[in-house]
Amino acid sequence: MKHRTALVSLLAVGLLVWFLRHANLGDVWHQVQRARMELLLVALLVVVATYWARAVRWHYLLVPIGHTRFRTVFRATIIGFAALGLLPARAGDVLRPYLVARQEGLSLSSVFATIVIERVLDLIVVLSLLAVYLAVAADVSAMSPALLRSVVVSASVAGLLAAVMIGVLWLVASHPERVRGLVMLAARVLPHALAQRLASMAQSFSGGLAVARRPRELVAAIAWSLGIWICHAAEVWIVTLAFGMALPAAGSFLLQALLVIGVAVPTPGGVGSFHEAYRFGMTTFFGAANDKAIAAALVLHAISFVPVILLGLLFMARDGLSLGGLKELARSAPQEGVATNQ
Repeated sequence: MKHRTALVSLLAVGLLVWFLRHANLGDVWHQVQRARMELLLVALLVVVATYWARAVRWHYLLVPIGHTRFRTVFRATIIGFAALGLLPARAGDVLRPYLVARQEGLSLSSVFATIVIERVLDLIVVLSLLAVYLAVAADVSAMSPALLRSVVVSASVAGLLAAVMIGVLWLVASHPERVRGLVMLAARVLPHALAQRLASMAQSFSGGLAVARRPRELVAAIAWSLGIWICHAAEVWIVTLAFGMALPAAGSFLLQALLVIGVAVPTPGGVGSFHEAYRFGMTTFFGAANDKAIAAALVLHAISFVPVILLGLLFMARDGLSLGGLKELARSAPQEGVATNQ
């Protein structure tokens, strides 16, 4: 665990060094001071709305599993995303379902399945908004053919992956008993008791995908997903305008797709990779000055993560949780999920 933390820390430092390699730090600070504060405050309000919308969407995905209180779902959402900003290896994606399952008496495997659905919906919406940008943006024609081709190919591969994932999730959700039967085939090579536990977990996970068979909740989740990512794009657009850089509204959909790649790097909050994704996007696709793009990236990252981290720490303190305790929960949650399916 210590070695993994050290490697992640080294990766974050390396990415930050790469991000700042050509920066004039004096000019970067000057650009931060000149940013329009009223627009940054609007962006902050958009961030708050985004996390509230995430909790609402998750609440819809949890409906087929069992009763959940919105208060519990919202607090787990905030604590989970705070953990994403503080802990490596996307520990928040494990903590969120663990906290809800523990407090509402639900199967951890089933609740974790809703996180998988979230990720698939996120990917679909981000790619759809990127397609809108490629279809309507006038500045696409100004891109070099090689650059445009790389964007289109990457988006097409991700879209194909999303389609495959949708098909697999639908099959798993539609036939939970067959999923259990397939996993039980492992009894031929594994101890029967272990195969039984794995089969129970697989069936429970399949049950967590039940929203795929509930049109009302599924449509609501898709609608809220669209709202979430439009809010994310609006935040990016508003912060960019606050620094006096030109960015078409639809251009934020392209930047958003790059930022999604950035936060996928397993550093806390995508430190370094998030910043570089924004800097690269603004300087490469929209001709922004390097120091101004760096300044905006730093502020955008702070607005995106600092508020949820502070609120998450407040909720943690009220619940008697510490950062060290969250690390232990993230480490023990998978084992506890196996135990509850015995």
